[in-house]
Formats: sequence, C-alpha cells, structure tokens
Amino acid sequence: MEKRRYFGTDGIRGRVGESPITPDFVLKLGWAVGRVLGRDGGKVLIGKDTRISGYMFESALEAGLSAAGLDTALLGPMPTPAIAYLTRTQHARTGIVISASHNPYHDNGIKFFSAEGTKLPDEVELAIEAELDKPLACNDSARLGKATRLEDAAGRYIEFCKSTFPCGRDLAGLKIVVDCAHGATYHVAPAVFDELGARVTAIGVEPDGLNINDGVGSTHPETLQRRVVEEGADLGIALDGDGDRVLMVDGDGTLLDGDELLYIIAMERQARQALEGGVVGTLMTNLGLEHAFAREGVPFARAKVGDRYVLEQLRASNWRLGGESSGHIICLDRTTTGDGIVSALQVLAAMTHSGRRLGELRAGMTKYPQELINVRLEQRIDVLALPTVQAAVAEAEARLAERGRILLRPSGTEPLIRVMVEGQDAAEVTRVASELAEVVRTAITAA
Repeated sequence: MEKRRYFGTDGIRGRVGESPITPDFVLKLGWAVGRVLGRDGGKVLIGKDTRISGYMFESALEAGLSAAGLDTALLGPMPTPAIAYLTRTQHARTGIVISASHNPYHDNGIKFFSAEGTKLPDEVELAIEAELDKPLACNDSARLGKATRLEDAAGRYIEFCKSTFPCGRDLAGLKIVVDCAHGATYHVAPAVFDELGARVTAIGVEPDGLNINDGVGSTHPETLQRRVVEEGADLGIALDGDGDRVLMVDGDGTLLDGDELLYIIAMERQARQALEGGVVGTLMTNLGLEHAFAREGVPFARAKVGDRYVLEQLRASNWRLGGESSGHIICLDRTTTGDGIVSALQVLAAMTHSGRRLGELRAGMTKYPQELINVRLEQRIDVLALPTVQAAVAEAEARLAERGRILLRPSGTEPLIRVMVEGQDAAEVTRVASELAEVVRTAITAA
C-alpha cells in the first residue's frame, strides 16, 4: 500500500495554522476532492463542529469545491455521524466533516464520508493526494458550483436517532444528564432524549468556539460524574466534540467506558438472538471483555486501533457490532459509522428491556487494571524500532508472562506514542507502564 502523506486513520488533522491545516491547503483540498469525486458535477455536504476555525475552513472548502464544479450544501454545526447519515439520504457525492473530534479547539481536521455514509476507501484518499500535486485550475464561470444551506439538517438527524430506539418503548421515568462537550451535539442530543420521554439536564451546551472538550465531555467525564450525583439522576451520557464517541455514568457516579457499553449492547442482542455473529474490538480492548465474551460464547476479534479498522473487520466477518474502549461504538444494524447518540440509545434500550441499572448490566464483565501513558513525539521517528525500546518491551513482557499484556503504538490522530500495560495486578501494571514510558521518553530524546 502506497504511503499517505496527509491522510491518517481518521482524515487529515493537525494544529490550526500549521501545515497542512491552513486555509490555502484546505482550499486546494476541496478542489482536489471535487476533481476526484465529482468530475461530472454533483453535490457535497459540509458540516463542522463548534471550534472557531470551522468558519474559515468551511469557506475554504466551499471555494475549492466550487472551483472544481461541485455544489455544496452547508449543514453548520452537526455531529460527524449526522453528516454520514445525511450524505446517504441526500444522495451526495461525499460528506465532509470539519472537526478534530476530542482534541482541543486549537486543532482541527477534515474527514470524509463516501456516498454510502462510510469512510473513503484507501484508493480514493490516495487519488486525492495525487491531485494535490497538480496546479489548481478553476472551471469556467458557467461550470462553477453553487452553495446552499440545508436548514432542517438537525431535525432530520434527531428523527433518525429516535428511529434507532425500539418502537413502542420510551425513556419515561428516567432522569438523564447529557454532556455535549460544548461540541457539535449541543443542539441535537438533548432533544433526542427529551423527545423520547426522559427528563434531561443538559451540560456542555454553550459553545463559544474555544471551549470545545474543555473540562467537559467524554475526555473529562469527571464533570458529568459529579453532576449525575448532584442531580440524583439515573445516569449520565458524555459525548465528545464531534459526537461519534460516548461514555456513560451510572446513578452512583461510576463511569462506564466503551468496552463496558459494548458488553451491555452485545449481551442484550444475544438475549434477543439478534447479535448476528460476534463482536470486534481493538488491540486496546480490555482483556476482561474478551474473557467475558468467551464465557458467554460470543465470538470476539481484535482489529487495529481506529474505527476504520473495526469497520473493515466487521465487514470481513459479516458481523454487526464493534467498538473501542474510547467509546467509539459501531452498530451496523443501525447506522454506517460510530455514533455516540445512537450507541447510548442502544444501551438505554437494554436498560428499558431488562429494568436493570447500568451497573447491574455490566456486572458480568470484570475489567483488568489497565494503564495508558501518552508520550509526546517532538519529531517524526519510528520509536518502536529503536533497540532500547524493543529490549525494554521484551523484558517487561517476560516479567508479566500470562498475567498481562503490553502494547506500544503511535497515535493515529496526535503526535504521541501510547504506552499501554494491562494485567491482573494493578500495582505491577502501573509500575511496568511507568518504566516503559520513561524508556520511550529517553529513547526519543536520544534520537
């Protein structure tokens, strides 16, 4: 496979103002996308999250697409999965999302959905990169694209989300705190749960362009945990900045991560004989989930980290359910991509079906202690190939033996090396992770 220069595991991402996240590059990116995906015209949807740079990049993309002859429909702030859904139902050539997901406001990114509402194939991303090498050329004035605004985008998506909850059931009697991370779900998520009958307290719903993911949302669930207890709520739902991830909080303030939510959804489907195969996790999925599935007779497979790889494995196995510890859960029997609101509704369906609380539903799974340390990379080097790092990992694996596992991997979205250690003994896990992280830091400095 040819190496990509710009595309990572989830589009193109970086710090605003630094290559490639600059207005001139994004303008040419829009033009390149138009050249590859719309040689005979068509329509493109553009949505964004709430970070301030979204205005700038929305205009740049629109200009580039227009120069290539494609019409654009602007959606404004909308969750990433909403853009996937609307791209499909609006019969658009592609859907473009301006978002850096769970990252701080000073980062941004561009990611794409195909006409089917799925991530673009590798060959299309490579074709776009090849087009970027060519000089930008503007169509004749008579063949430029037009721009419109899809005014009812939020309402369409709200109705879609509600349709994924079992017909004939509602959320009446449940008190829910919904944390929207001051992000793209701020104007849709509270409405979904409210219209299904829950009593909703919404937090993280005052975006100002700079506060996305700042102390709220799935990257800072402690805010929601406190609020759930203070409100005496039955549960809390924490979404990330672009709405494709979800974590949940039980009424006593206990946090449930993506592995535990995946377990609840899978067990509810298995009880209804509706699981349709097995479940896909990733290299980061807690070993406790794998063991729980084994006890329940549920097939389980691991994919590389990243929702695109989970989706690839699901398709290869013809399964329907997969996800990541981060809360990125894919329910292919409901939608085409990870959707925080839809995933939360599947967990709530399990609650209303069983009459049990979140903590009771996840009781069949025991998580192993897991320590994750992020080590920042200041330069592009292959840390995992360094002899000192390889030797330290081998020595640590020998010490843990069958009691645990170790995973070092570069982040697909940030300049980080993620050091993960998992095992039965919490103190040993913490010690090994700290030692390995220090070896990695030293190796980076020496390189």
